[in-house]
Amino acid sequence: MHVKKGDKVVVTSGKDKGKIGKILTSIPKENRVIVEGVNMLTKHKKADRNMQQAGIIHQEGTLDASNVMLYCEKCKQGVRVRAKILSDGKKVRACAKCDEIFE
Repeated sequence: MHVKKGDKVVVTSGKDKGKIGKILTSIPKENRVIVEGVNMLTKHKKADRNMQQAGIIHQEGTLDASNVMLYCEKCKQGVRVRAKILSDGKKVRACAKCDEIFE
């Protein structure tokens, strides 16, 4: 996958197109990600024995990883990522437009 947990991404398609958020969870086997504040689902929850209140809960749903792009702070938009090898031999991800390195 081209993105991982903690990355700041922009959604490129769907009802939340253009929204920017942080990846909370990535599921590489299914090629899906959960982005903070994006693809909000409504879940009706029953009361629990442990004094937990019943009600309607809003939570994030999964998105396909192909529908998000890494967000570059320098370019202020979603960008493609390329691999860059540093002088010490370490391989890192870099913005394809401005060469900014993503940690």
